[in-house]
Amino acid sequence: MYVIICGAGKVGWNLARELIAKEREVTLIESDHGRYRVVEEELEHAVQYGDATELWVLERGGIQRADLVIAVTGDDEDNILICQMAKEKYGVQRIVARVNNPRNLQHFRLLDVQPAVSATDLILRLIEHEVPEYGLIQLLALEEEHLEIIELEVGRGSEAAGRRVQDVELPDGSLIISVLRGGAGFVPKADSVIQPGDQVLLILDPGLESQITPQFAPNGASPG
Repeated sequence: MYVIICGAGKVGWNLARELIAKEREVTLIESDHGRYRVVEEELEHAVQYGDATELWVLERGGIQRADLVIAVTGDDEDNILICQMAKEKYGVQRIVARVNNPRNLQHFRLLDVQPAVSATDLILRLIEHEVPEYGLIQLLALEEEHLEIIELEVGRGSEAAGRRVQDVELPDGSLIISVLRGGAGFVPKADSVIQPGDQVLLILDPGLESQITPQFAPNGASPG
């Protein structure tokens, strides 16, 4: 696998270091000359100096044969542009973009730059995991596949508590894929009984959360 990483900040540098340790071929591109010189002392020929928003710089880095392009500069506009060029001009199948300002996340989605990773958004999800409202956490949104994976905590007195998986009334387009209990997870069978306090993972079509949550919330409560 050949990977081009644009941006040699802490994220880009560490990514390059880890991928090289896993014996991946990596080129790290950095536009700040001072930063480039610092990183070059460790990575040597694996780092190149230049502005990754310029076509000739990407081509010098070998983007024509890249399997994956990762844009982790400190500028969201640059990250969008790099990923768009990689995908649309050079046909790179896999791209990953860093979102510096979570308010820009919708722009990445509108321009079909996915996956786009926001550290702020990930930390907020971790906070929600520790203190979930109504017990619902969105773990993963698969934009291109139009699917979501969510986690729900089974409340005491909820409709799902004490029922077998096959008896839980779920809308079409949703499926229970895992149950976390006592610090361990398992893939439930049709006759597995859901218990209060279980954390249930479901895969579903987007927009079904409001129909699913009442099954797991006490007294059929729903968020809102």
